[in-house]
Amino acid sequence: MDISNPAVIRKPEKKMLHPVAIMLLIMLFAMALTYVLDSGSFQRQGKLVIAGTYQVIPKARHFSDVLVGAAHSSGKEAAPASLVSTLATIPQGLSQAADLIFMVMIIGGMFGIIRKSEAIDTGIDRLLELTRGNVYWLTPLLMLALACGSTFLGLISEYLVLIPVVVLLAERLSLPPLFGVGLVLIAAKIGYIASITNPLALNITQPLLGLPALNGVGLRVFVFVLYLAIGIAYMLFYVRRAGTSASPVQHAGAGRPLGGRHLAILSVLGISVLGLIYGVNQYNWHSKDLSTFYLVVAIISALIAGLPLRDACEAFLTGMKGMVLAGLLIGLASAINIVLKDSLVLDTVIYKLSSMAEGHSTSFAAQGMMFVEMILDVLVPSTSGKAAMSIPILGPIGQLSGIGKQSIVQAFLFGNGLTNMITPTSGMLLAFLAAGKVNFIEWLKFILPLVLILTVLSLAIMAYAISIGY
Repeated sequence: MDISNPAVIRKPEKKMLHPVAIMLLIMLFAMALTYVLDSGSFQRQGKLVIAGTYQVIPKARHFSDVLVGAAHSSGKEAAPASLVSTLATIPQGLSQAADLIFMVMIIGGMFGIIRKSEAIDTGIDRLLELTRGNVYWLTPLLMLALACGSTFLGLISEYLVLIPVVVLLAERLSLPPLFGVGLVLIAAKIGYIASITNPLALNITQPLLGLPALNGVGLRVFVFVLYLAIGIAYMLFYVRRAGTSASPVQHAGAGRPLGGRHLAILSVLGISVLGLIYGVNQYNWHSKDLSTFYLVVAIISALIAGLPLRDACEAFLTGMKGMVLAGLLIGLASAINIVLKDSLVLDTVIYKLSSMAEGHSTSFAAQGMMFVEMILDVLVPSTSGKAAMSIPILGPIGQLSGIGKQSIVQAFLFGNGLTNMITPTSGMLLAFLAAGKVNFIEWLKFILPLVLILTVLSLAIMAYAISIGY
């Protein structure tokens, strides 16, 4: 290479900010909020906030304690976070989210074994041969199936297990991992935005407002069809812009037959997805139960593959190592929530935001409630947790403003789903990105245009819902 020729000298690529650094910066911002915002709290009945009970709690803002002060807050006096107390929330966050973190790492180990068996690689090769690698109809079919699981059953964490599969599919189609992660996340998040019968969203919001289950399903079906069509079109536009090749990438091992062991392992994987859905819905499985389930699937897969014990253990550990970053990010997201909770500012945020929706026109108030939920989603990414905190407050405000109960539910669904596509405090979102080896900044650049399009549409639909008395 002639380095004297400027034309052949490549500029070094700009490296994106590491996701751990992003989370640490957000933690510092959360720490700063504990000094800027008042501390306060609502009375609660169980996990539900009781409207009209917010009280400011005195807080001693000693800036000399910024470095080593301890954030010990009580019902009578609050304290802002210091650098030391903020750092102390990291091991607390890792401990608090331990069940989810270990579940994610065990999923990685399970796929380490399945990848070692070559069942998924061979299965994807056969799928691409059958479809001739036509990404333009593979994408809609896969997104429709995933979105239906989310909107009808509330599935999303269960889809984490699919990320290694779709990322490998993207590789075979000459597409970056971003395609695979986007395919799953966009479908799942749109399913949550619509939530036709999603129990995680509706089983809390509707009863709190005195609505029967599944009431007002018509508008939610319309939202699902419209938004999913837009999401699919967005993904296909990305494929077109990425300029994927007409045929799948050839690789070492392509063309090998799909053997009996491969078919058996793929069958186990397919049955396990159905088992997950059944266990979560019928027996209310949580992270510990799911971890056990994934371990069983890993052991069965290793036995079917005929892997020697040492090879199976090595494959499991290799898979777990690939999920370490995802686990750390989940713990850091939990730590951010602890910083705000320990200084008693979360309830203040809810109180301040909810008061912004009062005293305006019905349409403006409804749209304002949607934005309130969008902002709250950054602080409380959990769908059920956010519903328990916000609906008891926003519900009465909305009804006093003349907003129908179903419109209040719709404002919650829009706010809950839209921001959840981009919030850096969502441990599950970060886990999906880390599992697919997609940088958070890269994801933001990709998804922000779609979020803006859907936000504008959501505002228009909220105005329409108010106009028809929904």
